[in-house]
Amino acid sequence: MKMVYDRINDMRGNLITVTARDVGLGELARIDLKDGRHVYASVLRIDGDQVTLQVFQNTRGISTDDRVTFLSKQMQAIFGPSLLGRRLNGSGRPIDGGPEIVGEHVNIGGPSFNPTKRVIPKEMVRTNIPMIDIFNCLVKSQKIPIFSVPGEPYNELLMRIANQTDADVVVICGMGLTFKEYQAFIDNAEESGSMNKTVMFVHRAVDPAVECLLVPDMALACAEKFAINNKNVLVLLTDMTAYADSLKEIAITMDQVPSNRGYPGSLYSDLAARYEKAVYIDGSGSITVIGVTTMPGDDVTHPIPDNTGYITEGQFYLHNAQIDPFGSLSRLKQLVIGKVTREDHGDLANAMIRLYAESKKARERQSMGFRLSQWDEKLLNYSHLFEARMMDLEVNCSVEEALDIGWKTLAECFQSQEVGIKASMVEKYWPKEG
Repeated sequence: MKMVYDRINDMRGNLITVTARDVGLGELARIDLKDGRHVYASVLRIDGDQVTLQVFQNTRGISTDDRVTFLSKQMQAIFGPSLLGRRLNGSGRPIDGGPEIVGEHVNIGGPSFNPTKRVIPKEMVRTNIPMIDIFNCLVKSQKIPIFSVPGEPYNELLMRIANQTDADVVVICGMGLTFKEYQAFIDNAEESGSMNKTVMFVHRAVDPAVECLLVPDMALACAEKFAINNKNVLVLLTDMTAYADSLKEIAITMDQVPSNRGYPGSLYSDLAARYEKAVYIDGSGSITVIGVTTMPGDDVTHPIPDNTGYITEGQFYLHNAQIDPFGSLSRLKQLVIGKVTREDHGDLANAMIRLYAESKKARERQSMGFRLSQWDEKLLNYSHLFEARMMDLEVNCSVEEALDIGWKTLAECFQSQEVGIKASMVEKYWPKEG
């Protein structure tokens, strides 16, 4: 039964307050404007008979005597094959000039997948990026952020991963995107030929903050339906800092008591509810989630990256247009290294990182004017080759090719007995002279 009220008590930003009863959190409502337009909102807070709703569009044009009709249903996304190749906003409406989406209506913001139906991940997601594939493997169903700062090429990194993954469906979830960033995702999908397997849910910087909160829920609800239908789905979230800032803006408007640095106390739960959608479903598909978190002031102790680190399974730290080998970590890499990749993978990766760490010390000695030993010279030569062949984001090669390049690099800089790799591996994989 639909309930209709014809009085709005208060309006602040994108929030309105109505005196109503027998409504539920998240329930959808329609506001009928005097000019014949309809604006939708959902229930955000209930305090006795005072119900606060967040409006999905700008509140301009809404008056206090407009009619509010509660629709007795949750906010929903529309799922179906017609989603592929389309671009939608936070309300689920097309923004690409195409027809309305036709398909199944799916509630958004539901609980994460049943733990009893999850299986331990065991498959690698190949990206052809050595700093990921060799040193911090991305595993199917993993949830992992890219920690960075504004101005770094994190969106370009996401596009690269999207282009080269073998995922059946790529869901791009953009929050607070500028027009240039939004257009770059479109151009990339068209140029790479991946548009027919890509769905974009986009909140642009000029759109209302409330739509920023809806975008990840829309994207993840549809991703879950694809996964249930035996599809392997890659979800790209950018930028989760914009999402958290929208949470903060809404909380301030609602006069909530702020927590750390003004963010709501629910920040951890709000982030976890989205990241925990990552899943490998027993007998079906999977969802792998990669989210960008731009750290204000490059401060990893800021509430957004700090909370994210507790939720996710590692991080890629993008710094100076390179994936930093010391700030990055994949907690699931041991599930695939040497099991679905070559036997030498683990030993080679550990040796290369150890030697690169030593080379950083050699660089410090050089910068301070100390006399360098022959070993220091070898380390310096190695560091330049490592950065050019492994850390440069332009490098594009398979895991097997990257492993061969790794052995070649070691052989060019060191003697086989100097690299600290067991003799059986050296004998089998060390490049033969001539």
